[in-house]
Amino acid sequence: MTAEGPRHLTVRANGIRQHYIDAGSGPPVVLLHGFPETSFAWRFQIPVLSERFRVIAPDLRGYGETDKPASGYDKRTMANDIIALLDELGVGRIVLVGHDRGARVATRFAKDHPDRLDRLVVMDNVPTRVVARSMNAQIARAYWFFAFHLVPDLPEALIAGREEIWLRHFFSDWCFNPHAITGTDFDHYVAAYRAPGAVRGAMADYRANAEDNAQDMVDADVKIACPVLSLWGADFGAVGKSFDMEAVWAEMADDLRTAAIQQCGHLPHEEQPEQVSDLLLEFLEGWNG
Repeated sequence: MTAEGPRHLTVRANGIRQHYIDAGSGPPVVLLHGFPETSFAWRFQIPVLSERFRVIAPDLRGYGETDKPASGYDKRTMANDIIALLDELGVGRIVLVGHDRGARVATRFAKDHPDRLDRLVVMDNVPTRVVARSMNAQIARAYWFFAFHLVPDLPEALIAGREEIWLRHFFSDWCFNPHAITGTDFDHYVAAYRAPGAVRGAMADYRANAEDNAQDMVDADVKIACPVLSLWGADFGAVGKSFDMEAVWAEMADDLRTAAIQQCGHLPHEEQPEQVSDLLLEFLEGWNG
């Protein structure tokens, strides 16, 4: 199957204008980015996956070129954004890959719309309710930015004009190799977060934490119905070094595969892209739509 080059497109769905990358043809695979990224995060996986699959990589609500409304950042609404996008595109059942914040959206998608999901991949993510119940001094230090981003208005005021400093901290601190994301790739993210409303959109995502946790608690005992692959960076302090990730995700799904990626921090798809692409292709074997 010949891959089609990636196209940048927009569609109005669930009341907002959504930007997405569309590449390749065949069974659909949807990629959901995390923080502090955009759909640009999947630039290494899209060419590989689109040789066999139709790859759809949207900017989440509040991020990138997608609208940044004042509300709607609870993960149920954000999952419904993806459902509405798929409906507009005439896409039914999918494989869903989510990293970080995108993994939270993907997990809520899996719980709310099991009929639309064949397989789920979650990357370097501890579910919201698990972080909440595990809070202690060590976890609080690792997740300091959760609390900082919850403060109304102050982060936006402090970050404005200093987006490069703010982002450089995360990309350096969160990667095993602090120079993993530099040059034009880093510049791309700086430009994205300098756009009007971009920092506020990311903060709104975090500020939905209490609502997200409440949603997660309601169906905490409901296992994800489809096969799940959980990947994480072995060297990231807030995830692989703070949690027993196999146990965390065994609580979430019965049909589970796991992989810890060595010499890797929070951004496996950018830090170790070949390993991640290989793991995804292996997990997607047999997916024919």
